[in-house]
Amino acid sequence: MAVRAGLVLVLVLAVLAGSADARPIAVARVARVIDGDTIVLTDGAHVRLLQIDTPEPGTSECYSRAAGRDLRRMLPVGSVVTLETDPALDRVDRYGRLLRYVYRGSSNLNLALVRDGSATVWFFDGDRGRYASALLAAARTAREAHRGLWGACPHAVWDPFGPATTGES
Repeated sequence: MAVRAGLVLVLVLAVLAGSADARPIAVARVARVIDGDTIVLTDGAHVRLLQIDTPEPGTSECYSRAAGRDLRRMLPVGSVVTLETDPALDRVDRYGRLLRYVYRGSSNLNLALVRDGSATVWFFDGDRGRYASALLAAARTAREAHRGLWGACPHAVWDPFGPATTGES
């Protein structure tokens, strides 16, 4: 019953999002997590979480495997998510992935990953979205507290205008 009520609320929000400054919202189900910043939906769409970056798996980058584990913990297979676009940013990247803020319940996972130190902030091409200030504040706090990659990776680089760089593990 609670899930049904939550889905109805999300659908109402999606209808209300039809205003001029709307951020289109969609509800979807997670099929799998690819890595710390990319998921696949049950309809096959790939979603890249906006304004964040994590070390790439399959590299020697510190925290690359841990970032994926952190997102899998937050988004188990079958999780219902809400996807939000940002009118100031691209909707699709050069690889055809949807670019979205991803919510599970009321939690903005893009922000949660940065707050936990599982991801860094990345303003691709210098573009800042609607949550830029909150993401920067969360990253500063995570760095100061040595959470996640900021504690595990002594060579992690702070650069919101570049991809995650953590050095070798």
